[in-house]
Amino acid sequence: MSIRVLVADDHAAIRAGLRAMLDGDGLEIVGEAGDGAAAVRNARALRPDVVLMDVRMPGVDGIEATRAIVADGLSQVLVLTTFDLDDYVFGAVRAGAAGFLLKSSTADQLRTAVLAVARGEGVLAPEVTRRVLAEFAGPREAPPPPGLDDLTPREREVLQALGRGLSNAELAAELAISEPTAKTHVSRILAKLGASSRMQLAVIAREAGLA
Repeated sequence: MSIRVLVADDHAAIRAGLRAMLDGDGLEIVGEAGDGAAAVRNARALRPDVVLMDVRMPGVDGIEATRAIVADGLSQVLVLTTFDLDDYVFGAVRAGAAGFLLKSSTADQLRTAVLAVARGEGVLAPEVTRRVLAEFAGPREAPPPPGLDDLTPREREVLQALGRGLSNAELAAELAISEPTAKTHVSRILAKLGASSRMQLAVIAREAGLA
């Protein structure tokens, strides 16, 4: 079964380029949107597996669109960004984006990222990782999120690993557990902390001083 993708960008040429790079071989572009409001409407109507989301769009921007899509459980969101837009990247993390990739990424990098996000894993472009981790280096003055004290010792270990950006396979290897078990732990932590993505869990871990 193909991974269904919605492309949201205010430039028609970029949308056409992404469609050309991604459509086929297990990925299906099911729709496009030229602004954030259209992205939310189309995500609600089409229920794609992944939304490729630009952040700078007229009207409703990509951050607000991401927040709405994630809050309604419509799709995973993979943000396409540029290196110098830190404020947008950090805002999208808090909005629940599952990952970030640069628009200069190759077709193979884009496909790999879309597949990873569709599996429920987070993705960060290497060029963005250092800035994101530095921004959310903790602990912060804010109180810990509700539910943090409800985590089991093993779940706290998993949360700490997520703060370092580990995938399910890396979690399994580090903690000597199976990948399905790692995925189950992540799902339970998401529920207990009221988070919507692995990226948000990574932020929580760092702001709580666990990573």
